[in-house]
Amino acid sequence: MSALDLVVPVREKAVNQELRYALRSWAAHLPHRRVWIIGYKPTWLAGVRHVPTRQTRTKYANTTAAMWLACEHPEISDPFLYANDDMFVMEPVDEMPVLHRGPVRDVEAYYSARASGQYLRGMRETRDLLARHGHRHPLSYELHVPLPVSKAGMLRALDAGRDLTVLHKRTAFGVLDEIGGERIADVKVLHRGPRFDRSTPFLSTMPDAFANGEVGRVIRGQFTRPCSHELRGR
Repeated sequence: MSALDLVVPVREKAVNQELRYALRSWAAHLPHRRVWIIGYKPTWLAGVRHVPTRQTRTKYANTTAAMWLACEHPEISDPFLYANDDMFVMEPVDEMPVLHRGPVRDVEAYYSARASGQYLRGMRETRDLLARHGHRHPLSYELHVPLPVSKAGMLRALDAGRDLTVLHKRTAFGVLDEIGGERIADVKVLHRGPRFDRSTPFLSTMPDAFANGEVGRVIRGQFTRPCSHELRGR
């Protein structure tokens, strides 16, 4: 398969050091063609394609709007890689594999024991949506790693979930398009401490963990050289 475009929804944030180091990690380790920034473009970025958006709704609605735009944009590759600005590839991969998090019921149980709110409600609403489409035991694709996405498949998922306030887009697409994949644990590091899985090629961080934690130190220490997507001196 030829290299795919990377599509990254970016919210308004002046500097966004996570994006800077994510780009460095992708340039070093993740084969791709062009980078498309959907939303806000930090001033230090270079050599990327930019599709500006108004970000006046919730973060979930904003990223859904960004996904619609990406799937309908004629110049973005089909398929493409969908990534967030806090996803890091720590080792070379030949191409991005399809990865999932296991059954939605297990992920739901994990979050039910720890939190509530819009995200968990959206998970349940997406699960019920998939059950109505005949998928009674769906897999979760809500991992913090890049995801290969086909435009037609994602558009079908977005259309099916258009009435949901918080659609779990990755899961809806992965299940309805029956993409399969390999199961891994989520790679998001939530804390500042030194204990996190270093055996995986993939990492993701919370802002505090990136700025003040051991995981951020490891990421910044590995990718010290600017990449082609950074303006010199910025």
